[in-house]
Amino acid sequence: MAASSPFIYARCSYSPLITSFSQPSSSSSPCCSSSSTPNSICTPLSGANKVERHISLRAEAMSTTTQGKSPARTTGNLKNDPDHLLVLVHGIWSSPGDWSYAEEELKMNLGKSFLIHASSSNAYTKTFTGIDEAGKRLADEVMQVVKKNQSLKRISFLAHSLGGLFARYAIAVLYSPDTYNSGQPDDPVNCEMENSQKTDFSRGMIAGLEPMNFITLATPHLGVRGKNQLPFLFGVPILEKLVAPVAPLFIGRTGSQLFLTDDKPNKPSLLLRMASDCEDGKFISALGAFRSRVVYANVSYDHMVGWRTSSIRREIELGKPPRQSLDGYKHVVDVNYCPPVPSDGPQFPPEAVKAKETAQHTQNSVEFHEIMEEEMIQGLQRLGWIKVDVNFHSAVWPLFAHSNIHVKKKWLHNAGVGVVAHVVDSLRQQETSSILPTS
Repeated sequence: MAASSPFIYARCSYSPLITSFSQPSSSSSPCCSSSSTPNSICTPLSGANKVERHISLRAEAMSTTTQGKSPARTTGNLKNDPDHLLVLVHGIWSSPGDWSYAEEELKMNLGKSFLIHASSSNAYTKTFTGIDEAGKRLADEVMQVVKKNQSLKRISFLAHSLGGLFARYAIAVLYSPDTYNSGQPDDPVNCEMENSQKTDFSRGMIAGLEPMNFITLATPHLGVRGKNQLPFLFGVPILEKLVAPVAPLFIGRTGSQLFLTDDKPNKPSLLLRMASDCEDGKFISALGAFRSRVVYANVSYDHMVGWRTSSIRREIELGKPPRQSLDGYKHVVDVNYCPPVPSDGPQFPPEAVKAKETAQHTQNSVEFHEIMEEEMIQGLQRLGWIKVDVNFHSAVWPLFAHSNIHVKKKWLHNAGVGVVAHVVDSLRQQETSSILPTS
């Protein structure tokens, strides 16, 4: 298989996954299913339980640690300064102001141990310059924040929409494969779900800090090409086919990357590369270093990002959209933990292999992009993910789902306050479990 279909994997190799999680008996299943499926682990998190610059930033991130520790960060925090950096990353054609409501809620509920930083390096048209360029700017910005705040020890990311892809690129720039253990004792009653997310990738630092939470809200992890991946096209095949070549005229390099049209004969599309560890960056290792990875996805009414791409699922895994809200978190309808699925690469049937080989010469074929999507899913599913489904079907303005999910403007998008509350409580719970002493 590998010899007959080298195109997509050119210059991008996956490394085997080793996980301490005991896989369910049906571990061949691509992902978890609904909470009613016995093999799934469903855990409500809340309440209950450029190139030079790129290289320079990587070196900078690695030099921030000394055997995993920055000397300035090992002497204790005598001034009670924040030790946990939470980076908020906005989406396309947006600005830090989009986080005003969420930022206020986070500061009020998480306390002084958190430094909440709304990223400003990619405002408005800067989001059109490409996911890679925006990711490098974000990484630079994070390093500047870390340098100015010597008390910081831990780092988390909360990103909306396209910002989630910027953040995924940035953490690969900031990643250093360090084996530093924070020294924090494990909480004996910490849930098995959290422990099962810890894989062999779970060793490394981000900007010299211990990576904790990586959370995305309605992020197109698989791009926006394909059936219903860009919902405002209503799933009409001719529209979905026509929009891909014209997208760069409106949103620049970012458009070609999102529509997977940036590939070259010897280099796959950026998003496919970002589903692996390759010469461009240790994308999977950087993600795997985080204690928790969470994706929030709108199951419907999101005109910008489809359910499948935002939740890293296949079409057959979607099922019927849940509608009943979880207690205390209006419009949050389901939470599932999908354990890591070990994979040395895709296992395609013979007809798919043939389609892939043919598609290397006709890269606009539907089969080619379906195969690319499958490979992205398989790459990303080598890590465990918590998947949170959101449904604004009962909201006054459900068609604002893409902005509701992070309450872009409180007076207009306040249907999403329950989602923000769920994020806040999840962060607070994770923070508590990471500092509780053993009995």
